[in-house]
Amino acid sequence: MTDSTHISTEELETALRAWLPQQRWFAAKGSRIVSLVVISRVPLGSRPGVEAEHVLVDVGLDAHVTEGGRVQRYQVPLGFRRTVVESAVLEYLAPWQLPVREGEFVYDGLRDPEIIELYSDALSAAQPIGSLEFRNVPGDSVETGMLGRVLGAEQSNTSVVLGEVLLLKLFRQISPGINPDIELHRALAATGCRFVAPLRAWIETEADGELSMLGMAQDFVADAAEGWTTALASVRDLLASDRQPAELVSDFSGEAYDLGAAVAHVHADLARELGTAERAASSTAVEEILARVEAAAEVIPRLADHLPAARELIAGAEAAGTVTVQRIHGDLHLGQVLRTSAGWLLIDFEGEPAKPLEERRQRDSALRDVAGMLRSFDYAAHHLLLDDPDVTEATYARASEWARRNSASFCDGYASVTGSDPREESALLSAYELDKAVYEAVYEARNRPAWLELPMRAIRRYAPARAGS
Repeated sequence: MTDSTHISTEELETALRAWLPQQRWFAAKGSRIVSLVVISRVPLGSRPGVEAEHVLVDVGLDAHVTEGGRVQRYQVPLGFRRTVVESAVLEYLAPWQLPVREGEFVYDGLRDPEIIELYSDALSAAQPIGSLEFRNVPGDSVETGMLGRVLGAEQSNTSVVLGEVLLLKLFRQISPGINPDIELHRALAATGCRFVAPLRAWIETEADGELSMLGMAQDFVADAAEGWTTALASVRDLLASDRQPAELVSDFSGEAYDLGAAVAHVHADLARELGTAERAASSTAVEEILARVEAAAEVIPRLADHLPAARELIAGAEAAGTVTVQRIHGDLHLGQVLRTSAGWLLIDFEGEPAKPLEERRQRDSALRDVAGMLRSFDYAAHHLLLDDPDVTEATYARASEWARRNSASFCDGYASVTGSDPREESALLSAYELDKAVYEAVYEARNRPAWLELPMRAIRRYAPARAGS
């Protein structure tokens, strides 16, 4: 039996400080860590040869990079093994190992099926373990003994399939308060919404006197395909031929129409359950959009050439007068929807990870979600062309037509439910699209510089640079 207490908290803090910035889900890429403090180590249980701890850590960031030098809190489920045994297991887990002293093997516990099973059993028991509270939706129960596996690539959270029945998602970065993903799933369950997978359980804790939600479990849909993957199949068919999008057997426009209708139904259910309000456009997103565009120019200096046109576009949106606001998804794109045999499902209602939790819980125009999906169609259509030095103007034009066709079909599907076409509010919709493109540009500059040209093309379209600027 290993013993996690062999690793002192000081050793763990040193190892985490080196390891955290390398993780895909670490939100402060480009920031300098100035402090790291483990605030809790909760023993989760053990299996022969392995122990698990649920660790919460506060990361202090350079004030010059993040406003106010703010502290980010992360949860890091850890596994502990000894290197003298189970060499095959350790080889499998090696990519997620923390740099600790020789003879000890510490790693990301969510990569270990044995540790995943500990979380599964804790959800089934629905009993506290130390400061961790495992809760089930009233009237529901979770089976015991479910084995698990990590689903897909690392994103801002980590998702684990339990027994091919439930999907357990642990939020890597956590904030005090009600997590909107859990909150909105509860609200949609109350309406009987058929376009989300039902919530079954969640994990929460109280730290510093404040409630924080750590993760959630909902039904796993085994036959689901990610919307991004489904769309890309159509794009690849397009690029492998000389046909127009409408001529493809894999034409995506019917799927885009159904997806637009699904999003509209979710918006209607959220509005019915959580209410709406009328606000002046200038007091909702317009000022925030302008502030984000101007801040982004400090990260990507060439954005400054686009500021005059961006200010004009945003001023046009401000003239929209009053805007209906409500709770929305907040970070909608093709990676946040699943295609199942029964239709489309929306997932991951957390909102943009970079925004503070309370901001993500605020009401906003449903057009933000529409704009996010339109930007995603643009990404799907063009990102495969980035690495092709021989791409022709004709090929690029066909890819652009794919994006245009599916964006139009999405809006048509949305309007079929609401009776109102999002394109009728073109000024505000364009402002949201610009906002999303600028967000994408900052992300790409920090994480995937080779992709930066993709959102920059869109920014040049929404807000052309002025001569002499």
